[in-house]
Amino acid sequence: QDYYNMDGSTYLLLQLNRLRQERILTDVLLCSDNTEIPCHRNVLASSSPYFTAMFCHHFRESHQEKVDLKVRVISLFSFYLGALVKSSVLKGIREKGAISDSAHVYHSFNQSIIHSFQAREMAVQSFSDVSISEDLCELSLPELMGYLEDDWLCAEEEQVFETLLAWIHHDPFSRRGAVSDLFRKVRLRYVHPTYLFQFIASDPLIQSSTLCTEVIESVRRLMFSITTKCGSDLKPLWVTPRRFTCRETLVLVGGRKNNEQTSREALLFDERTQRWQWLAKLPLRLYKASYVCIHSILYVLGGLTMNTKHRVVSTTVYTLSLKTNQWRTAEPMIQPRFAHQSVSYLHFIFVLGGLGQEKQVCDTVERYNSMFNQWEAMVPMPTAVLHPAVAANDQRIYMFGGEDAMQNPVRMIQVYHIGRNMWSMMETRTVKNVSAPAAVIDDKIYIIGGYTRRMIAYDTKANRFMKCENLKQRRMHHAVTVLDNKLYVTGGRFINGHDVIEDSDSFECYDPKTDAWTTKGTLPYKLFDHGSLSLVCVSNKSKPP
Repeated sequence: QDYYNMDGSTYLLLQLNRLRQERILTDVLLCSDNTEIPCHRNVLASSSPYFTAMFCHHFRESHQEKVDLKVRVISLFSFYLGALVKSSVLKGIREKGAISDSAHVYHSFNQSIIHSFQAREMAVQSFSDVSISEDLCELSLPELMGYLEDDWLCAEEEQVFETLLAWIHHDPFSRRGAVSDLFRKVRLRYVHPTYLFQFIASDPLIQSSTLCTEVIESVRRLMFSITTKCGSDLKPLWVTPRRFTCRETLVLVGGRKNNEQTSREALLFDERTQRWQWLAKLPLRLYKASYVCIHSILYVLGGLTMNTKHRVVSTTVYTLSLKTNQWRTAEPMIQPRFAHQSVSYLHFIFVLGGLGQEKQVCDTVERYNSMFNQWEAMVPMPTAVLHPAVAANDQRIYMFGGEDAMQNPVRMIQVYHIGRNMWSMMETRTVKNVSAPAAVIDDKIYIIGGYTRRMIAYDTKANRFMKCENLKQRRMHHAVTVLDNKLYVTGGRFINGHDVIEDSDSFECYDPKTDAWTTKGTLPYKLFDHGSLSLVCVSNKSKPP
C-alpha cells in the first residue's frame, strides 16, 4: 500500500538510497573522522548547492574517489541520508511532519557545510551558483558582508549588487536598513556605466538611501569631468582594486593569417596552461579594421568587408564579451573607414583617421560614449597620417609618426586633449615609426619597431624619449598589449637578413623593470595587422597556499 501511495520521484529516491547502501553505482566516498560514506555524485549535486559547486566545477574533488570534508558534520550527513530518504520517503505522503523534519535536517546540514572554512572557500570560488541558492539568503548580515568584501570572491560586480538585493528582498522589513553598508562592498569602478546608471541608480532600494544616491552622483560627476582623480568622499570606494579572481588575459583577433586571407579567428591565451583557446569567430572577414577594449568588452570597428562580392568600407561595430563568447553588433560609426586607429580612455572610444569610402586619407576623429551609446564627431587632426603609433594617457591621446598619402614618414607627435577637444603638434627627429604599435605603462608610452628594430619610450611627464632594448628584427604590422605591467608583442612582419619581408608567428614579452625581452613561444599561425587586447575575466582559481 505504501508503494502505491508514493509518487515517482519519492520511489526513485528510495531506490537510490538502497543502491547507495549496497554500494551499487556509487562513485565517491565522503570521508571525515575515520568514517566513509558511499554516495552518488549526481544525487549530492542535485540536493545541495555545496556539492553542485564541488562536483560541477574544476575543483580537484570533482574527480577524486575520496573527498575529505574536513569538517565534523559527517554524522549529521549520515543521518541526513538515512532519515531523509528512509523516514520521509516511507511516511512522507501521509505524514507531512516527517518531510518537514527531514527538510530541517537537510537545511541544518547545508548550513553546517556552508559555514565551514572549506565550504566558504568553495562558495567564494563558485559564487555564481551559491548566490542563487536559498541558503545564501539565510546568512546573517556580517556573514554576507564577509562574502561580498572578500578579495577572492569569484564574481563580477554586477552580480555582487544583484546578490545584496536578493538578500534584502528576502526579508525587506528588517533588512532594508543595511542597504548602504552592503552597497559600499560593490566596487563601482568596475561596473559597466550603463548598468550603473540605468539599473543600479534607478533601483527603489538604492534611491531610498541618501548615502547610495550620493555615491552614484559622485561617480557620475567623476565620469563627466573626464579625469581619473576623485574626491575624498569617493576615494575609499573608487581606489579599491579589482578582486584577485579578476585576471587580465590576452586576446588576439582578426588580421591576415598565414599570408593567405583576412582571418575571422579570435584567440585567448591561457596563462595557466600556456595554451591558446579558440573563441567565437568574427561574423565577417574585415580587412584592416581597428580593435579596442573597454569595460572588458572587445570592439572591432569598421574595416573593409571581404566576404561580399563588392568590397565595402564599413561603419559596423562588433563586440565580444568573454562571458557570453558571442559577437553582437553595436552602434555603428558615423563615417566608414579602414586602416584607421582606435584607442579607449575611461568610458570613451576614439577612432582616428584611416582611409574613407573613396580610399582617401582621412583626418576625421569621432568618439563613442559608452554611457549613452552615442557617436559624435570631434575636431579633426592637424595632419592626416596612416599607420601611426597611438596611445592615451592623462586626458591626452598621443599620435606618433606614421606616413602621409605619398608614403613619406611623418616626423611629428600630434597630441589631442580630450577635455578641451583641441590638438597640438610637436615636430621631432626622434619619431620615424610606420606601422608600429604603442602601449602605456606608468606614464611612459612605448613605441615598438615600425620598419625598425628600435624601441623607444616617451615619458609624458618629463616630455622626453628614452631608448629601450631593441627588437631582434626590424618589425612592422605587429600588435602589443599590456599585461601585469609587461608588454606582450605578437605576430607582425619582419625583414630578414636578405632584406625580404616575411610574416611572423612570434610571441614575445618585454619587462620594463629589467629592460629585457623573453620569448613566450609562438602563435598558432603567422599573423599580422591583427588586434591584441587585454580583457578581464573572472577566474575561480584557488587562493595560493
